[in-house]
Amino acid sequence: MHCPFCGANDTKVIDSRLVADGHQVRRRRQCLACNERYTTFETAELVMPRVIKTDGNRDSFNEDKLRGGIQRALEKRPVSADDIERAINTIKSRLRATGEREVPSDMIGNLVMEALKELDKVAYIRFASVYRSFEDIREFGEEIAKLEK
Repeated sequence: MHCPFCGANDTKVIDSRLVADGHQVRRRRQCLACNERYTTFETAELVMPRVIKTDGNRDSFNEDKLRGGIQRALEKRPVSADDIERAINTIKSRLRATGEREVPSDMIGNLVMEALKELDKVAYIRFASVYRSFEDIREFGEEIAKLEK
């Protein structure tokens, strides 16, 4: 790593610690040329699979779209921001764990429904009604009956 002070190539790591719940490594470094010390942070660069839409088009995974859908379903519901972030991270981890370069959009929808079912039943029904395009009250009732089992 290049020293940010003098540009030298030779630096040594003085200290390494896990931070951010073990998802990041903090390193204290010292330049061997000018003896200045500085801190670097290292995180894994994880690539999300591409999304195959129902019409066959392929798009990049969009975390903002995922977050927006979950937040809309949870609007005015008693669920903490931390719980929402945990659910999003779980969904992303499960998508990466497939090992696939591309995943169908319905897989993401099903993962969101699973997460919402755990977080808040009302939000689950809200999301399911849009995701599954409920046409009448009977379909709502059937989905609610599944929840009560």
